[in-house]
Amino acid sequence: MRKGASPKPPVPFVVIFTDLDGTLLDHCSYAWKEAKPALNLCKQLQVPLILVSSKTRAEINVLRQELGLNFPFISENGGGIFFPEEGSHPVPPDAVFEAGLWKWSLGRPYDLLVKSLREIRDELGWGIRGFSDMTPEEISHLTGLNLESTRLASLREYDEPFLLVEEGERDPNALYDAAKQRGLRVTSGGRFYHLHGKTDKGESVDKLADWYGEHRSHVMTIALGDSPNDFSMLKRVNHPVLIRSSRQFPGVQEMIPGLQITKEKGPKGWNTAVLDLLNKQAAK
Repeated sequence: MRKGASPKPPVPFVVIFTDLDGTLLDHCSYAWKEAKPALNLCKQLQVPLILVSSKTRAEINVLRQELGLNFPFISENGGGIFFPEEGSHPVPPDAVFEAGLWKWSLGRPYDLLVKSLREIRDELGWGIRGFSDMTPEEISHLTGLNLESTRLASLREYDEPFLLVEEGERDPNALYDAAKQRGLRVTSGGRFYHLHGKTDKGESVDKLADWYGEHRSHVMTIALGDSPNDFSMLKRVNHPVLIRSSRQFPGVQEMIPGLQITKEKGPKGWNTAVLDLLNKQAAK
């Protein structure tokens, strides 16, 4: 090094956390082809791409194999972190091996959530329908999924999606308070409300980022999402990106410092944002 020159900053190890529906996947068709250039760049640069979703372990496992990913993923709004057996990563000592995946459980059991949602429904007197109340055909109609994908979506472990099925004025705080009294949380996603334990996407992202930090000297985190249940995740990372959608979120840029909002929706916006961030990082 030239005398008096400043040392170069360490090259960061980039980790990307991404929501799925409405973000990496099109909200209606669930297609991801428009994100392919950025996905290819992630593979070229060996950037871990962590799928973070309200989807189940079974759903995400199929998708990550389709995408050719062998990185950890986060299911059901932070309820579980899973490490594929074929990955090159070390595995946390308290993870449990199950069906080809190492499982790190953070959330509350599904049976407890179903019981609690029914108690909340009776307590509030509201029309509430959870996944556990619906037929596969009804879930398919609501989500646009085929019946096999619906079956995978129903294999829930840590999160109960639900709908409010009656029109009328309601105080949403009553719903949130009823969940809180039971040590649970309600979050709002792109299609459904979700009842889950106190863990959320943000806490699970923190846990996985810390885990990467134990094995890498300088971790830089990026997260992309499109709805309120992604906000806790976006708040935790170095580079938060909100994918544009049909919904408006007043004050979100004050709530999440450094937030970038894409001009394009879904996988097209995802592709542009990821290419821009990775190319800027590579140019440093």
